Amino acid sequence: MRVVFVHGACVKDGSWWWHRTGELLAERGVASEAPTLPSCGETGEPTGAGGPGLAEDVAAVRRVLTANDEPAVVVAHSYGGIVTAEAAAGVDAVHHLLLVSSYLPEVGQSLSSFGGEGPAPFLDIDPEAGTFAVRPDALAETFLQDCDPEIQRQAADKTAPQSLAVLEQPVKAAAWRHVPSTYLVCAQDRGTPARLQREYAGRAGSVVELDAGHHPFLSQPAAVRELILGL
Repeated sequence: MRVVFVHGACVKDGSWWWHRTGELLAERGVASEAPTLPSCGETGEPTGAGGPGLAEDVAAVRRVLTANDEPAVVVAHSYGGIVTAEAAAGVDAVHHLLLVSSYLPEVGQSLSSFGGEGPAPFLDIDPEAGTFAVRPDALAETFLQDCDPEIQRQAADKTAPQSLAVLEQPVKAAAWRHVPSTYLVCAQDRGTPARLQREYAGRAGSVVELDAGHHPFLSQPAAVRELILGL
């Protein structure tokens, strides 16, 4: 088995965000990989108006998933669930989806389908530049409050402006309808409240809860590893 991690919005250096869980998986002989998402600027292309969007993110993840026939578990976090819904569709190697504080869009839905009437208070939206980002002063208290100070410090250098276009671009497939799926509700998440996660989780095949914030793979990596190995 291999694990493919798909990170959330407004971050870069995807493998760093998963490194604590990835290292524990490696101790059990399980390889993992975190594809780069072009809309977050990870491939060097400028983000913003006319820059890479959802289609490019989907293609990047799909290339990894189809690189070989080894059975894969896809662990998608937050916005990563939007990407995975299309990227994992029809890929025989994918045998389970683990959605962490994530979204399970129907065909035609976009990231904005799950938002409120106005922008979230922890986001900095720049229409002129065509990007959105996490406000630096909100990062730790909203998304990493249960992580240690060193992780919080390092994370501050791992955020990135993302192409605003991904908010409205709809998915063309819904892999979770055809692939066994598990939703991990993060009960202490301050970014995506647990009540909303439980609503989204209604589309998954099974649901588990963890008393963790938005990034349990950093704050409680052993628990996430065991969950993955049990799928």
